[in-house]
Amino acid sequence: MNESGESAVRRGWVFFRKRIWLVALVSAAMVVPCFWHAHIEAGDLGSHIYNAWLAQLIDRGQAPGLYLVPQWHNVLFDFLLLHVANVAGFGVAEKFAVVLAVLIFFWGAFALIAALAGRAPWFVAPLLAMLAYGYCFHMGFFNYYISIGLACWSLAIFLTWIRRDGEADGEERSGKANWRSGDLLVALAILPIIYLAHPIGFLFAVGGMVYFTLRKFLPGYWKLALPVVVVVAAFALRWFLLRHDQFELDWTKPGPFYTLNGSDQIVVYGDQYGQLARVAVLFAVICVLVDAVLRRRGGWAASKPFVLPLELWALTFVVPIFLPENLRTAPDQAWMGLLVSRLTILTAIFGLSVLACLKPRKWHLAGFALIAAAYCVFLYNDTAYLNQLERNAEAVVWPLPYGTRVIAKLDALPDSRIEFVGHLLDRVCIGHCFTYMNYEAPTRQFRVRANEGSPIAHSTIAEYEEMGDDAYVYRAQDLPLMQVFQCDADDPTRVCVHQLAAGDKVATADAGNP
Repeated sequence: MNESGESAVRRGWVFFRKRIWLVALVSAAMVVPCFWHAHIEAGDLGSHIYNAWLAQLIDRGQAPGLYLVPQWHNVLFDFLLLHVANVAGFGVAEKFAVVLAVLIFFWGAFALIAALAGRAPWFVAPLLAMLAYGYCFHMGFFNYYISIGLACWSLAIFLTWIRRDGEADGEERSGKANWRSGDLLVALAILPIIYLAHPIGFLFAVGGMVYFTLRKFLPGYWKLALPVVVVVAAFALRWFLLRHDQFELDWTKPGPFYTLNGSDQIVVYGDQYGQLARVAVLFAVICVLVDAVLRRRGGWAASKPFVLPLELWALTFVVPIFLPENLRTAPDQAWMGLLVSRLTILTAIFGLSVLACLKPRKWHLAGFALIAAAYCVFLYNDTAYLNQLERNAEAVVWPLPYGTRVIAKLDALPDSRIEFVGHLLDRVCIGHCFTYMNYEAPTRQFRVRANEGSPIAHSTIAEYEEMGDDAYVYRAQDLPLMQVFQCDADDPTRVCVHQLAAGDKVATADAGNP
């Protein structure tokens, strides 16, 4: 990285111009998984697209009982989908919005890693590509995903600015000092956009700015107080939550604490991903150990670049251990879910920052590229299965009359971490039917809301959770409803549709056609 004191934004532009063909090539490679099947299979993505369609219907007065509320967080991806769909349709909107999200995340994380490591982290790019198509992507948390990418952009600019703040004392005000003042303004200007995407990304960006600022101005060993204060604050939050009965808490973590090192982000559809994650961690450790041996004569100067990235990785590894996986503030409120599972994406970014401080070697790139290639093969096969499941759902749903109300009982493969398979029916229904178990309206965390008695969606989280229970017995007032379910235990991609009657329960492949 250039230490000339030049503006981060200006250096970024120069970097792009000098390497435009390399950036274009990497960007093109990054978006290939968005086009290798007819649809992008990413859990909650189907729900985002479906609710964008509902927003269109609400504007036309064609969605009885539904309405839109003004909201300024957790909506950026949904706005993008809706406005592109208004011009080009939902097929184009899906591809465009997800491609843009991937590039924002990848290059944002790339920029932050470069700012922390002091060099462009090309040799860890294969691991960063795996992270871009990791757990958060395949769960379909695209507002959160974009917010983290934008927060990385903001923090990369801010970190570069604050490291060089004060260096302009002897410079002309019309020169480099003004450029660096512009850096701060750009970093701060991104914050409202981050909040529009998701509050967690906003907190990450603001918290990072505060942390970097305090760390710069604290003298000597006083800097060590910062990570201690953060860990104590996380412990205090845990203590507070445990001592207030109004909070419902679920402390179940996605794995043993030592797996929350960031590699859990690439464990998605099956056990083979866990095995690959262990291989990736082992290879990374070998890279670090070899580098440490080769640097042993360099003393403190050789290890200094690792200090901040390692400190941040350790913090983002430890803090989630104190946090619940799921929580809600009252029984009538929706869950704030999968918090730890989401937050380890930050652990992974800072872990890659540590690796980026190593002296790049050809065998590093070769090893990481081989691991990434295996990951791509796994993803292609598993998302092909989901695409086949969606095509079969289309075959049974599209002949239904417009406006038919349907519910999905579509299960993930037994060892998959990606839970929201049923949301592929949301996308199937666009232009054809209404998925009555649409979660966005009753959670009241999104723009689309439902009045009591709406025939299209539940109006409260209590109603939604009651019908979502596998033991629920359908009543006459729930009908008419069609259930779409996997009806062949030997072929989980085979889908059937059944008209529910009062007294029916959820259909399963083992039970056959009810």
